[in-house]
Amino acid sequence: MIDQNSKIYIAGHNGMVGSACHRLFQLKGYKNLIYKTSKELDLRNQIEVNSFFEEEKPEDWVIATGKTTSIRDFVIMAFNYLGIKIKFKGEGVNEVGIVDQCSNPDYMIEIGKEIIKVDPRYFRPTEVDLLIGDASKAQNKLGWKATTSLNELVNDMMESDLTLMTKEQFLIKNGYKAPYYFE
Repeated sequence: MIDQNSKIYIAGHNGMVGSACHRLFQLKGYKNLIYKTSKELDLRNQIEVNSFFEEEKPEDWVIATGKTTSIRDFVIMAFNYLGIKIKFKGEGVNEVGIVDQCSNPDYMIEIGKEIIKVDPRYFRPTEVDLLIGDASKAQNKLGWKATTSLNELVNDMMESDLTLMTKEQFLIKNGYKAPYYFE
């Protein structure tokens, strides 16, 4: 377990998983989070990286695992956590996810309801076929290996987001303004 007072460097904090890790750490009370955009720190430049680590001295790091998954599979895992099975219809920008089964009484959603769709605003300007981090340096130099599976990470992210959602609903229900963390 990471000490809450540790300086933690989060690589890829603007990405799908990195931003969720960042949010998860914040929700769990971690204060010393370090993150840099690719313009501030080019991880391909060893001199910049060495300088950054010498200056910041992070005690823990969130880095790539060397594994990848599709957005679709990630979404399926997230909804599975809620006891909701989804199926997809359509292709490309016209693809939508609809509820196929719902077994969790806390999150009952009508079967057949459209609950997710592709939003072209989130396409990268120069889309690549495969995004995968290279963890070989951490494995070779530090002896590090991922110990959290992708499914465990998704479950942690969902638990964190549900906790946040519950807090926001409580605030709104009681006449307070809730912070808006998302778009």
